Amino acid sequence: MITKQERAQIVRDTTLGAGNVIHRLKAYGRPLDERVLWTDGSWQAPDGSRPEVLTLGELHEVVEVYAGWYHARGVRPRDPVAILTYSSTEFAINFLALTSLGAIPSFVNGNLRPEIAREYVRRQGAVGALTDQAHDTVLATSQAELGLGFCVTAAGIQAGGRGPLPAGYPYSHHDTDPIIISHSSGTTGMPKPVPHTHQTLLYAQLHRLKLSVGSAMGRLLVAMPGSHNASMSVMLFGFLLRSPVLLLSSQRGDDVLDAMESFRPSTVFAFAGTYGEMAVQDLSARDLSSVEAWYNTGDAAHEAHVRALIALGSHETVGRDLKRHRVEGSVFTDGLGSSETGYSLFHNGHRPGSSSFGRCIGKPMSFVEAAVLAEDGTPLPPGEPGRIGVRSPTLTPGYWNDSLMFYRLRLGGYWLTGDLGYRDADGRFYHLDRAPDAIRTAAGVVFSTRTEELLLRELPGLDDCTVVAAAPEGVRADWDGDGQAEAYALLQLNAAAKPDAAGWAAKVGQALEAAGLPPLTGVLLMDASDVVKGATGKVLKREMRERFRARVANGELSGTSR
Repeated sequence: MITKQERAQIVRDTTLGAGNVIHRLKAYGRPLDERVLWTDGSWQAPDGSRPEVLTLGELHEVVEVYAGWYHARGVRPRDPVAILTYSSTEFAINFLALTSLGAIPSFVNGNLRPEIAREYVRRQGAVGALTDQAHDTVLATSQAELGLGFCVTAAGIQAGGRGPLPAGYPYSHHDTDPIIISHSSGTTGMPKPVPHTHQTLLYAQLHRLKLSVGSAMGRLLVAMPGSHNASMSVMLFGFLLRSPVLLLSSQRGDDVLDAMESFRPSTVFAFAGTYGEMAVQDLSARDLSSVEAWYNTGDAAHEAHVRALIALGSHETVGRDLKRHRVEGSVFTDGLGSSETGYSLFHNGHRPGSSSFGRCIGKPMSFVEAAVLAEDGTPLPPGEPGRIGVRSPTLTPGYWNDSLMFYRLRLGGYWLTGDLGYRDADGRFYHLDRAPDAIRTAAGVVFSTRTEELLLRELPGLDDCTVVAAAPEGVRADWDGDGQAEAYALLQLNAAAKPDAAGWAAKVGQALEAAGLPPLTGVLLMDASDVVKGATGKVLKREMRERFRARVANGELSGTSR
């Protein structure tokens, strides 16, 4: 990791931002033979090889090959270029190459349905596109319709050779220059295109660099989707820290555990869904002793999953003698963030013995102003549930080609995260649910995420659960609706649990009654394969609601909780 002198050099660099990190490192005199980026074998280099790791010099060379190819095809500053692939490394190389030209990589998650991917790209106004072989026909067959000047696979760039770079390469960014468009998870329909600038995407990381960076950041495994801007910001942070970075293209729990055993990371970055899949595995059969810390962003993680993970590994702490000691167990930093916020704006740290759960997401970062808002935009007092709003220098400047959507999500001078929560008298925030997933029932509002959290904590036979609404056709019963629905728990049992539907329904009812939460109408036992997940691994409760409505109508309900 970097020295104090190197950190001071970075902090003093007023030109540094998310669009020029590798070029500034070269200017600092970083050794070009220093290994910086590990791959997972999903990316083929221009010479046809599949390198396991790239040095800083090799990274510069391949970025120049890509940049030269794009420049020869007429890509200029502020031109969006669509990138559609499964490979996290491919996203990273294209990000570095296009930003070196001042162009804007527009990332498209490879898991999007083809028709959604095409429409999403069309709305970006992209001048061209790069895909992997698996997605070649998704865009190439509609190239003219989408207005793309070129549509190429990485193999085409390899065959094209190295073209000339523009005068003034690399491009000199202003803080407000857009350097990436990534998209939201798309859980409510068409993904929203989220740009970030030279300043916004790296603001939080540079803020952290001004503070102390512990040993846990020594070796980083990034298991978030490569198409997400968080993957790029963590990668850049790793480069600045001189910390080895592995970009993993898969977010499956098993694959992440495999990568941990081979790469031996000190810190893992992932979304809550991945951590949930990891936590229900037999972790005692794995060698995960290298881990010191876990970072979660996006949706807040469930307590049951966090507790399983922090029992692993070890971390340093300062003892009563004011000296550093290594103790058993790791640290899980839970956060609430999104593509739009550019970083987790709330942080809550958990370690063995921690008690700050109950959907607590902690306090806002020091550069963030947050509030729980009433429907008229006024801040609510402690204990009152409402909409979470934030103000932050990391926030996206707006949705690409969709200002109307962006301003619809502003209230009282805050940007609405789409989450519901409350704060306590000490300024800690608590997450209740996503606004579209809250369920208005005859017995009161069922906050689906809070209910899931309770059931996972109180019922140890569960691997996971999902709470969804079943509303009559045409009735809207979420936070913004005025109708009513019935709420059901879809339970995934572990292998040792008895599949007694009536018994589980009784347990669910007892747990909710003891906690003073509204009852559910019923439960349904299901397999993990029945859970519908989106491109980024989040449960698509919108689609689950539609599917579940049909199953209830067919009489497939397995029991009731009241």
